[in-house]
Amino acid sequence: MNTDFTDITNGVHRVVETWEPILTGLPIDTIGGCKNKQSRTIKQILGHLVDSASNNHQRIVRLQYNKYLEFPDYRQDNDLWIVVQDYQHTDWINLVQLWKFYNLHIIQIIKTVDHTKLKNYWNDFEGNKVTLHNMIEGYLSHLNLHINEIDQLIKNSPDEA
Repeated sequence: MNTDFTDITNGVHRVVETWEPILTGLPIDTIGGCKNKQSRTIKQILGHLVDSASNNHQRIVRLQYNKYLEFPDYRQDNDLWIVVQDYQHTDWINLVQLWKFYNLHIIQIIKTVDHTKLKNYWNDFEGNKVTLHNMIEGYLSHLNLHINEIDQLIKNSPDEA
């Protein structure tokens, strides 16, 4: 099991450093009007990434002092999270900064993770065992998946044509 997470932390940092200026420079019509296949706007996708950081933050910290964690899996409810928090109407600059700083904090906790706890786990809503190691390994790919969605929406935006 590879326990060097440098590629992941460096990757998250690159995403944040690259995308913060892009996101803050987007026109209002682009961030609030373009929708992906799930009918999410760029604001809502970024809000979802904040939720992902928030949930993963809790899991990464708690799994370092619990061998097994009973923790709700929000994946089946993530559209409800987006609606309840009303990301569509939140201040864009504040949302970008929240996303940025939450991810910088995720980098910090991954860098200092207790490697003896990487086999600790929680079960997702489908009953799959997810280890702390798996969670950390999957974080960057999930971040990139949604950043790529945002990138496609920007490229397809009438403002960018």
